[in-house]
Amino acid sequence: MHIRLISIGKLKSGPEKDMVDDYVGRFNKAGPGIGLRSLKLIDLASGGGLQAEGERLLAALPSGAKVVRLDEHGPQWSSMKLSSQIAKWRDDGMGQLCFVVGGAEGYSDAVRAACPETLAFGPQTWPHRLVKVMLTEQLYRAVSLQAGLPYHKA
Repeated sequence: MHIRLISIGKLKSGPEKDMVDDYVGRFNKAGPGIGLRSLKLIDLASGGGLQAEGERLLAALPSGAKVVRLDEHGPQWSSMKLSSQIAKWRDDGMGQLCFVVGGAEGYSDAVRAACPETLAFGPQTWPHRLVKVMLTEQLYRAVSLQAGLPYHKA
């Protein structure tokens, strides 16, 4: 299964980008051995308003992909739940899994309708740079749990 993190806005050089690159690299080393072939970030241009950003997000989604939209109103999953859900989707034959992060204005109605499954990192609103770090870390943690790596200590 290929995993994509599709987001509005690009990370510039700095500590957040360094951390994201580190977790993506770790994922891509450990993932193939357990059927998680790759983690790829797709950063889309911001601006043009909510509708334009929504159109870019929808255009970037691979056909037939399972899509999870990050939204502060979504359910909160533990690291173990995220890992087991990714494993279930993989084992069910899902070829593409996409996590979507909207722009500063949120999501258009079209994106909300096309991507009803949501996930929250709590009820707070997080800066997009940190969401990318948190999500890539959790995806690597999911891989490490499935692969039996010593990363997850809880």
